[in-house]
Amino acid sequence: MIYHLLYPLHTEISAFNVFRYITFRTIYVSLTAFLICFFLGPWVIRKLAELQIGQYIRKEGPASHFDKAGTPTMGGILIMFSICLSTLLWADLTNHYIWVLLFVAAGFTLIGFIDDFLMQIKKRNKGLSGNAKFAFQVLTGLITGLLLYMGPEFNTKVTIPFFKEISPDLGIFYILFATFVIVGTSNAVNLTDGLDGLAAGPVLIASVTYMVFAYVAGHARISDYLQITHVVGGGEITIFCGALAGATLGFLWFNTYPAQIFMGDVGSLPLGALLGTVAVITKQEILLVIVGGLFVIEALSVIFQVGYFKMTHGRRIFRMAPLHHHFELKGWPEPKVIVRFWIISIALALLSMSTLKLR
Repeated sequence: MIYHLLYPLHTEISAFNVFRYITFRTIYVSLTAFLICFFLGPWVIRKLAELQIGQYIRKEGPASHFDKAGTPTMGGILIMFSICLSTLLWADLTNHYIWVLLFVAAGFTLIGFIDDFLMQIKKRNKGLSGNAKFAFQVLTGLITGLLLYMGPEFNTKVTIPFFKEISPDLGIFYILFATFVIVGTSNAVNLTDGLDGLAAGPVLIASVTYMVFAYVAGHARISDYLQITHVVGGGEITIFCGALAGATLGFLWFNTYPAQIFMGDVGSLPLGALLGTVAVITKQEILLVIVGGLFVIEALSVIFQVGYFKMTHGRRIFRMAPLHHHFELKGWPEPKVIVRFWIISIALALLSMSTLKLR
């Protein structure tokens, strides 16, 4: 809204010409999202506490988590409000991709909200059933894939990191591929959200990484120089990534150890879905495996643990899955697990950005 209100005035007041620059708007959308979280955070925490929307701790979890019971949860509402409002303020709302991302934000937030609502307010032990939650995720993912496929000039080729000449064109099947990326990332981030700030930190790092990818993909000259797929209109996604990073940073102020608030499924599900959607739009879908490598590792630890448990009739690979609980049960203090996992995320983000030149 700010962009549409002030940029048209640049013909009369030259200072307003600054609003045409993606870099300028990315800085201010990030600050806006951060400040919304920062100033509304205490009020949201207080209201959630008044409504007695507190975290439920599994009895089979690490004993060190029992004192977290009752900590306000569903803080993802704050994150998503910050992302959507700041995006509406600073983004070019004529851009097709911005509305697709807002649709994903709304759709997966609703799924997470219903799940948290049933668990925290209606006091169901498991919220939505696994099948129902997955079905709604897939449906939202399919609609998102279809919206992208029908978009102007959308490229259905899949970019393979390190190989500039290998880009299989999936055609209409790209819709299924996009759904897989979006839903898979959504659930991977959800599994990672088990310690104070453990999911928020890597989401912030991945957001900044894709901020770079979006800017590069949306710039015709730079994308041509780096020999990566040019996405017409993709530069505007940089703005959205800025909002994602700013909101996550603002939430992390309250979510860092010891957490005053947890994001819940209403936060982790849409955050993962948005990262997956951004990866699809910027044509860096496969690279998400590296950028979000920590999420992949956490998800695989659960898959391997469950599979091995069933195959061996009760034996385990890890002391507990997801992987962060394994290290807790080995005696690592929670802050050490969190910071070391953040370090891994930073290293993977740097590795992924190196692929821009290694082709």
